[in-house]
Amino acid sequence: MMTSLESLQQQLKTLRLSEVADYLPTIIRQAETEDWTYQVLLKKLTTYELKRRNEKQIERQMKWAAFPAHTTLDMYQLNEQQTLSNRQMNQLSELNWVDQLFNLILLGPAGVGKTHLATGLGIQAIERGYRVMFITMEELIRTLKAEEITRKAQIKMKRIRNANLVIIDDLMFMAMDQREANLFFHLINDLHDNASIILTSNKGPGEWGELLGDQGITTAILDRILHRVEVIQFHDEDSYRMKNRTSIFKGESVQN
Repeated sequence: MMTSLESLQQQLKTLRLSEVADYLPTIIRQAETEDWTYQVLLKKLTTYELKRRNEKQIERQMKWAAFPAHTTLDMYQLNEQQTLSNRQMNQLSELNWVDQLFNLILLGPAGVGKTHLATGLGIQAIERGYRVMFITMEELIRTLKAEEITRKAQIKMKRIRNANLVIIDDLMFMAMDQREANLFFHLINDLHDNASIILTSNKGPGEWGELLGDQGITTAILDRILHRVEVIQFHDEDSYRMKNRTSIFKGESVQN
């Protein structure tokens, strides 16, 4: 037979207040010890439920986003590159540009921190309540081609189209055929005026036509992406990845 506390917990779960239900014995003991009023008790219960729901939502969004690594903005070594100032980084991290449906294009050679910055902004956006998806260009093309066939691809593309921020990494890493270019254009068209896009690439927009293979499609894609965009060109003096690598030689270089 259920105790009165167990019965109350069950009722809370029926009302879909499962987090509070599990936490109830602890918070009741605390209320009795500290002589809480009914109002304080209710406030504590509702605050806890909302906090846990928000944490679980962030956990789900992080899982769905599928970032390649948990590289936050706090981990980004701003002082080791010459592209962004502190003020510009603060503007990016405020995420007002997402609300304004601005796009970001991060250009530069491999290893300068493009993916780290894009991921950090994506993680920050999820923590602020935005829906974010991260995908490499290679995986995106595979998923677009499989969308008509597999349920998994359909679910992923639905999440991409419903996102507030879509990060496409290594844009133009591979040449596309006519069908692939068309699929990519239709996705960009779907996202236009509905989401912000971060694109990382080692090739500038002027070179995209060579890889898309169709000047008409290239122009249409650029028209939508460049309508509201900030282009950030990273300098290539040193590789961010090399600077921040972990060495087995404890500070000694290979040359030593």
